[in-house]
Amino acid sequence: MSNKLLLVAAVAMFDAQDRVLLAKRPMNKSLGGLWEFPGGKVEAGEIPSSALKRELFEELGIRIEVDDLAPISFVSFCYEDFHLLMPLWGLRIWENEPKSCEGQELAWVEVADMEKYPMPPADVPLIGSIRDYLIARANK
Repeated sequence: MSNKLLLVAAVAMFDAQDRVLLAKRPMNKSLGGLWEFPGGKVEAGEIPSSALKRELFEELGIRIEVDDLAPISFVSFCYEDFHLLMPLWGLRIWENEPKSCEGQELAWVEVADMEKYPMPPADVPLIGSIRDYLIARANK
């Protein structure tokens, strides 16, 4: 087991129907063919929210304001080659229509249907956190 720590920032983007945007990892990448939350690696000198802002523009062509990110949860997961630490934010406001800028397939998915989409092991526990976030938000 490696002690290498990989910090990744991710987002659950919600449309007006509370569906979540998922992106399918390219087949030529690690965990290829699995569905994940948009986001990516935090580079040296970046903070996670700023990295997410950069990644969402690069991957989806959207612009966001860091202040519009709402913390939902995080995951700490040990893969064979690295340990993943991934904060997850919720997002409802962005500029431009999300589009695939890197050739990845995109899907707006009902939270109740997310378990039908094969995901990396680290992402799976976040489904419950998203469900809880939406319930808490509805009860406000």
